[in-house]
Amino acid sequence: MKKLFPSYVRVPLIFAIVMVALEYFIDSGDRPAFIKHPMVGLFLVVFLFLLVAIEIVINAVDRVTYHMLTDEQRKQLEEAQSVSFTDSKWVQNVMKSMTRSKSIEQEADVMLDHDYDGIKELDNVLPPWWVNLFYATVIFGAIYLVRFHIVGDYTQAQEFDQEVAAAQLEIEKNKANSPKEEITLDKVVALTDDASLGKGKEIFTNACAACHKPDGGGIVGPNLTDEFWINGGGIKNIFKIINEGSKNNPSMVAWGKTLESTDIQKVASYVLSLQGTKPAGAKAAEGEKWVEEAAPAEKAPAATDTTTVATK
Repeated sequence: MKKLFPSYVRVPLIFAIVMVALEYFIDSGDRPAFIKHPMVGLFLVVFLFLLVAIEIVINAVDRVTYHMLTDEQRKQLEEAQSVSFTDSKWVQNVMKSMTRSKSIEQEADVMLDHDYDGIKELDNVLPPWWVNLFYATVIFGAIYLVRFHIVGDYTQAQEFDQEVAAAQLEIEKNKANSPKEEITLDKVVALTDDASLGKGKEIFTNACAACHKPDGGGIVGPNLTDEFWINGGGIKNIFKIINEGSKNNPSMVAWGKTLESTDIQKVASYVLSLQGTKPAGAKAAEGEKWVEEAAPAEKAPAATDTTTVATK
C-alpha cells in the first residue's frame, strides 16, 4: 500500500524522535542518557528492533493483501495510488476549509460587475485562518491593554529585574555546585608554564599595559622590568598589590573585584617573567631594590665530643 513516507525514512525519524524525548525528560547531566543509564540504551535497542519488525510485518501483510485482490480491485488501487499527495481528496478538503474560495465552475456566484479591459473582479471571502488570526490579535490586544495600562500589572523594567534576579540565583547555584579554585596570599606561587604565562600576558595587555606599557617598561605606572619595587617584589607582594590595589595610588585599583584569583596569579607570574628584559625607553627605577630571601638553611647538628677524659 502507498505510504506518505518510505520505511527507510519513517523508521529513523520515529527512532530519533523517541531518542530526543528520552534525552529531554531524563536528567543525565553532561552525558547522554543512554550512556549514563544502561537501561535506556537497552530500551532504544529493543525499540529499534520492534520498529524494524513492525515494518517487515506491515510490508508482508500488504503483499499478501495485494495478491488476494481481484484484477478490478488492483486497478482501482493503482489509480488511487497514482494520485499525488497534493491532489488527494483529503488535502483538497483541508485547503477548501482554510480558504473557502470558489472553484472555477462557481466563479459566476462571486463575480462583480466591475470590468477592466476584459479583466473581471471576484468577491472571494477572506480566508478563515486569516480572519480568526485577526480576531485573536484583537482579543490579545484588549487583554494586554486592560492588564498593563488599566489594572497596572508589572512593567517591563520590573520584569527585567525579575529575570536578572533569577539569572543571578542560577549563577550562584552553579557556583555552589562547582566551586572554583581559590588562590590566597599564603598559597600563591609563581607559575612558569607557557599556558599560564600566555594567559597572564593576555590579561596584562588588556588591563595593565595602559599604565605599565605592553613590555612592562612603565608609563604612568612604574617600570616592572627592573629590580626596584615600590610595594615589594616577589610573587606574594605582586599578587597582593594586584589583588588589593594600592592605598597610596588610586590608579592601581583592586583587580580582585574583577578577576578570579587564579587569573591574578597568572598575571603576577607574567610580571615576574619580565624581570631583566630591559625594554627600550623604560622608565627610571623607583622604590627599593628587592632581593628575594632564600629559604633558611637547616642548622647542622652540634658535634659530640667523644674524647675520653682521664680521671684521676
